Amino acid sequence: MSDQRVTPQLRMTSWDRTRAFYVEGLEFTVQWTHQFEPHFPVFAEITRDGIALFLTEHTGDCKPGGACYIVLDDVDAYYREISGRGITPAEVPEDAPWGTREMLVVDPDDNRLRFATRQAK
Repeated sequence: MSDQRVTPQLRMTSWDRTRAFYVEGLEFTVQWTHQFEPHFPVFAEITRDGIALFLTEHTGDCKPGGACYIVLDDVDAYYREISGRGITPAEVPEDAPWGTREMLVVDPDDNRLRFATRQAK
């Protein structure tokens, strides 16, 4: 179990497209999905390395274009990994003036995922 105490929720407009992006491209794992009835909106939890995100097709939950800040052990290794799967980050890994190395990935619904690694002092 993760020590994560807050789970970001991002709006999606197509579960099939979003699932492919996160699972095949970013290598998250689908933990569970929920629909009240077949063909109703999907609500899902995805995880990767102890980090969980909620994805929702429900229009009242939140709006497309959200953002998450995700801390990884090695953002450069993750960049190489996802680039090999065809994901092109909006911003490649760069050193930030506040002591992290960061990259930006934008999902199909314009949600911004900033992946970061804290640099040693």
